[in-house]
Amino acid sequence: MKAIIPVAGAGTKLRPHTYTQPKALIPLAGKTILSIIVDQLHEAGINDFIFIIGYLGEKIQDYVQKNYPDLNCHFVQQNERFGTGHAINLTRELVGNDEVLIVLGDTIADYDVREVINSPVSMLGVKKVDDPRNFGVAEIEEDGYISKLVEKPSIPKSNMALVGVYKIKETEFMFTCLEKLIVIKDIGFEEFSLTDALECMMQRGARFKSFKVPNWFDCGKKETLLESNATLLKKFGGNISEKHPYENTIIIPPVSIAEGCEIRNSVIGPNVTIGEHTRLNHAIIKDSIIGSYSNLFEIVLSKSLIGSDAEIKGVNRSLNIGDNTAIDLSGGGTGLS
Repeated sequence: MKAIIPVAGAGTKLRPHTYTQPKALIPLAGKTILSIIVDQLHEAGINDFIFIIGYLGEKIQDYVQKNYPDLNCHFVQQNERFGTGHAINLTRELVGNDEVLIVLGDTIADYDVREVINSPVSMLGVKKVDDPRNFGVAEIEEDGYISKLVEKPSIPKSNMALVGVYKIKETEFMFTCLEKLIVIKDIGFEEFSLTDALECMMQRGARFKSFKVPNWFDCGKKETLLESNATLLKKFGGNISEKHPYENTIIIPPVSIAEGCEIRNSVIGPNVTIGEHTRLNHAIIKDSIIGSYSNLFEIVLSKSLIGSDAEIKGVNRSLNIGDNTAIDLSGGGTGLS
């Protein structure tokens, strides 16, 4: 069993943060989005990984090689973003005839990974959503098998969305359908989806069984990323480095504070993730994510997403600040760098 994780997207909904780092490496509950996915799959027994990289892909590769040196990892470059179907098709030679578990690089979900990978049939993760028009949608029979798949239907006949977890047994069949889509659309089409290829497989006799995902964490934009951070902090219990004392500071769990942080005269939490070597003084922070090597002074933050190497001094705000930014809110003007 091989795992395929597409992480080539530009993450435009999370800009300015994704100008300088891939969305998959944004800190979340003391980890990164990517590490939560990889750890979940590795704990279930998967050791072979294929990462599809593109935008800022060298940072993904460096991160994986540094943090997972014992895994068998391959990296495939997707230079042109023609959709998830195009990305998966690039892995054909590495996959061969092996079964695969495809997990989209911004998909964090609670499910029994071992049960899925040991299933005798192909399986697709689904969850009920209020508005399925922005998702791949599965029409499901009473026995749990899927009768039809539609990508982003204008008039959905089901509210069961594909969450981005796909266990595929018939990989040669999948790649045949992917190649067929490429020929039909001649790449002049803006992009084509994996959902289209799976529907092609079904039309030729393949069967997919659905499995319901109880929790699906949306990491696609600031507001839902912060909500996911809070939920996952409660799930993981938070983690506070004990290597550095926090002077005159109150910590309200759950929070995650990485190594090397200096925190003085502050109130931190609940639902706060802070990256390594960040300095805080006279700060009150809740429901926020703060990157690494940032400096925050005399500030009150709530529901904020602050990148790495940022410097902020000032007053109460809700902010969305990217990496390498300096802001002074204490005076009459705001300086950006």
